[in-house]
Amino acid sequence: MSAPLTCREVVEFLWRYHENELSPKERAAFDAHLEGCACCGAYLASYRETVALEREAFEDLDAFVPESVPEELVIGILAARRANG
Repeated sequence: MSAPLTCREVVEFLWRYHENELSPKERAAFDAHLEGCACCGAYLASYRETVALEREAFEDLDAFVPESVPEELVIGILAARRANG
């Protein structure tokens, strides 16, 4: 990557950047773009917050899921699905 990244390319690389999966050369180009583009910097901050909220939501989800589901509930759900096609 010798040419500067475009905003579109930054969006395409975002997940790999967030997960530290970019090569050193890609990372340098990404960081250089972020230094000069406030919009992409704000987008990255929003992206990070979204990922953190998603992870938090799924961590909390385990606390609300019972280890076993009452058989009557399963039967009722399956019956409703069959009735609704």
